[in-house]
Amino acid sequence: MRTAWAAIFSVFLMLDAGHMAEAGSLERALLKLSPEERAHQACVVRGLEAVRRGDKRLREADRLMPDTFKRAEFDGSVVSAKGAAVRARDHWYALSFVCTVSDDQMKALAFTYKVGAEVPRENWDDLGLWR
Repeated sequence: MRTAWAAIFSVFLMLDAGHMAEAGSLERALLKLSPEERAHQACVVRGLEAVRRGDKRLREADRLMPDTFKRAEFDGSVVSAKGAAVRARDHWYALSFVCTVSDDQMKALAFTYKVGAEVPRENWDDLGLWR
């Protein structure tokens, strides 16, 4: 699963949130994923937008990992992550969120979140986080 995430994240690196709608290649990539993976990716995009706007520490957030501490749960229309992490300015922070997606899992319709404590750098390797 981390391989699929890495492939999609490489697309996210090339695009900012304002250009996602123009990214036909992103949509084609998402359609190749399982519904659960599509939902996770849609929530990552929406989540990055939300945390950048909602938390001063995270204005430069560039990564969001839904499964860092605990596997995110998916029920067909909602992704619930109690063990996510978000990165900004070479710092990782714990994150929990609930994200509602469209019926085709291509778009996040709602995203609520809570930012937790900073993840100590000495824990990054064990959690699969990077600088």
